[in-house]
Amino acid sequence: MRGREVDVVIVGGGIHGVGVAQAAAAAGYSTLVVEKQGLAAGTSCKSSKLIHGGLRYLESFEFSLVRESLRERELLLTLAPELIKRKKFFIPIYPETSRRPWWVGVGLLAYATLAGFSKHTRFHRVPSEAWENLDGLKTKGLQTVYQYWDAQTDDAALTRAVMRSASALGAELLCPAMFISAQVDAGGVEVKVASDGQEQEIRAKVLVNAAGPWAAQVLAMVVPELQPLAVDNVAGSHIELSGQIAQGCYYLEVESDKRAVFVMPKGDRTLVGTTERIYRDDPDTIEATDEAICYLLEVYRKYFPARDSAVLDSWAGLRVLPATSGAAFKRSRETQLPVDDEQTPRILSVFGGKLTGYRATAEKIMSILCKTLPVREAIADTRKLKLSPE
Repeated sequence: MRGREVDVVIVGGGIHGVGVAQAAAAAGYSTLVVEKQGLAAGTSCKSSKLIHGGLRYLESFEFSLVRESLRERELLLTLAPELIKRKKFFIPIYPETSRRPWWVGVGLLAYATLAGFSKHTRFHRVPSEAWENLDGLKTKGLQTVYQYWDAQTDDAALTRAVMRSASALGAELLCPAMFISAQVDAGGVEVKVASDGQEQEIRAKVLVNAAGPWAAQVLAMVVPELQPLAVDNVAGSHIELSGQIAQGCYYLEVESDKRAVFVMPKGDRTLVGTTERIYRDDPDTIEATDEAICYLLEVYRKYFPARDSAVLDSWAGLRVLPATSGAAFKRSRETQLPVDDEQTPRILSVFGGKLTGYRATAEKIMSILCKTLPVREAIADTRKLKLSPE
C-alpha cells in the first residue's frame, strides 16, 4: 500500500466507522477502514443493544434527536429484519417512582407523535390482571404499567453486517492495523499505518476519525495539531444473569439517583444495564467494577425479587459525552462532528453518537466532506441497502 491513493480513510471499525464506509462507498468513493483489533471490538459490542428513539431524551428536550432516531429505527427494522427485532417495553410505576403515571403518559404520547402514530408506535396501560405474567416483576405497591414498542439488536453482528455491505460496494478493511500519524496539506492527508509489522503510507483526500473513546488519541497524532472537543469518556457497565426474560424489556427507575436501567432478554440470559461514571484511564483497560455490578444487582433484585440473580458475565463499554459539570445521565446525546477547516475539511472526527443513528450520522458526515471530495457518481443508497447476518 505504500504510495496508494484513496478518497476516504476511516480510523475505527465500530458502528460509526463502518457506517461511514458504507455511505462513502455508496457515494462512489474509494474507501479504506483502518481498525486496530477487530470490527466492533470496542464500544460497538458493549452497548445496551437497543435500537430506539431514546424516550428519556425527551426530558432534556432533544426532540430532533428522538425524531431522527425513531425514523432510523423504522428504517433499520425494514433493512435488517433478521438482525433487529421489535420488542415490547414495559414501564412499571410504584409510589416511590418520581415520574408519575400522567407524566410518563405525556412522554409516551410525545414519543408516539414523533414516531408518526403507526401500529407499533402506540402505547397502553397493561391491565392489572396481566401483571402476574410480567416475568416476575414485583407487584406489591405497583400502581401502573405502561407498554410501548422499541427494538433490540446484536450490536456487533449489526456492525459486521454494515461492513459487509460496504465491502460489497468496494470499501476495504485493513485489520489489524495501527494508525500511526496523519499529515494534512493542501492536497489531502498523508496517512501512516502499521500492519503485519510494516509501516504503510496511504494518500487520502479526507480522513474520518471514528475511533470512539480513542478519538482524542487519534487527533493527537495529526499534524498540524488539532484540539479535541471537551468531552468525557463515560463508562457504562452491564451484567448478564441466568434465566430468560420472556415478555420484553423493562425500563426501570433507580430510586437512589432517578436514572433509568433496562432489564432485557439476551438469548437464554437476562441483560441488565447500564451505569454511568466518568472514566479517565486507558480505554483499552475498561471493565465493570464491583461497585457497578452491585448497583445493577440491587436494581434487579428490587424489581424482580423472586428471580435468580446469579451473575454469569459482566462487561463495560465507553460512550463519549460532552464535558460538563452535570450528571452524565443528563448530558446531551447529540453527535458532534468537528472538522479541521469548515471550508475544505480534511479531517473530521466523530464524538459521541448512538447505535440507532449510525446511518443518519454517516449521511451527515458525507454531506460535510462533499466540500472537499471530488464529484463521483453514486452507486447505491444506504436507505435501500439490505443488511443480513453472517
